[in-house]
Amino acid sequence: MAVIKPFRGIRPPKSIVKEVVCRPYDVLSSLEARLEAEGNEKSLYRIIKPEIDFETIIDEHHQDVYNRAVENFNKFQEKGWLVQDPEEYYYVYAQTMNAKTQYGLVVCSHVEDYMNDRIKKHELTRRDKEEDRMKHVRINNANIEPVFFAYPDNNELDNIVKRIISGTAEYDFIASDGVGHHFWVIKDKNDIQRITELFATIPDLYIADGHHRSAAAALVGAEKAKQNPDHKGDEEYNFFMAVCFPDTQLNIIDYNRLVKDLNGLSTGEFLKKLKEHFTVEEKGADITPPTGLHNFSVYLEGKCYSLTAKEGTYDDNDPIGVLDVTISSKYILDEILGIKDLRSDKRIDFVGGIRGLGELKKRVDSGEMKLALALYPVTMKQLMDIADSGNIMPPKTTWFEPKLRSGLVIHKLD
Repeated sequence: MAVIKPFRGIRPPKSIVKEVVCRPYDVLSSLEARLEAEGNEKSLYRIIKPEIDFETIIDEHHQDVYNRAVENFNKFQEKGWLVQDPEEYYYVYAQTMNAKTQYGLVVCSHVEDYMNDRIKKHELTRRDKEEDRMKHVRINNANIEPVFFAYPDNNELDNIVKRIISGTAEYDFIASDGVGHHFWVIKDKNDIQRITELFATIPDLYIADGHHRSAAAALVGAEKAKQNPDHKGDEEYNFFMAVCFPDTQLNIIDYNRLVKDLNGLSTGEFLKKLKEHFTVEEKGADITPPTGLHNFSVYLEGKCYSLTAKEGTYDDNDPIGVLDVTISSKYILDEILGIKDLRSDKRIDFVGGIRGLGELKKRVDSGEMKLALALYPVTMKQLMDIADSGNIMPPKTTWFEPKLRSGLVIHKLD
């Protein structure tokens, strides 16, 4: 069962929240962060991407960069740009994009739940990325950014959240990308107790986004437990910060592919090979979205083709085999185009659906890429089924929007 607890969040005063908060560290480059933070000494980028403070941007993994993160974190607290709440609270964090709002509970999850797979994963992590975030957590002794979890919808939790959000929000603003961010503090002790009790009835939590941050936070907590000869299990380092959303409120958007060449094939030969496993229909000059599961769109030489997977190319009883990323990887990218490893092959690139199908068309029409492959989005049910089965999704399968804003609240490990 899911073990959570409230915590004394460290947050910006309402008057400067828009100056402090920023996008997550891993969705933009160091140069982009420098440009976004230009002229703003209060930007959280100075803690999560502190390389921007150096005259010439240095290697983000240099020890001086980690040290600067600590200096800036301390500075933010000394100047009152980040202030710790007097008591342990839960928080509601809501996001509005395209007229749809999703409501998450900000909690501290238990390290042991991660280690024992009660917090379910669906992606592999890379050790170098884990170690980078572990250093950041260790040296700051804090979870500066939250991870993004999903949980099976619970009516009573929904009702508590509805009541909380009927009150005035602590923060309520629209970011530069047009996404609305809304934040409430849950101070009532009865609500806090009941939320804790209700999560204890939920068998598992699911990582939606932030596998490396989750791993880093949990591993640092486990390290601290081993290093403490008086470890009891209730210390703050046994927990890490997460925003938990009901699964029914979340949408995964498409994650599409671009390929540089046809592996030596002519367009006619490529289309002929596609017809072995797909029903192929020419759609015209505009790239159109897939119509449903097992339907794909290919854009090639100014034309769009609709592909429908034939019976036998997928297995409805196999949580991995039924995925469109599996079908397209096996029968298009591997079998026809010779792309065996999505993680390392330089002939393929990936574009999140947030950029739109126009981005795919532009990059093919420019001659940069030869072919675009648009996929229907994975569903939350598919993600949870795979996580429950202990399997791992193929690379570049899920893309969640909107992204969590960093800096709304921070969790210290002591």
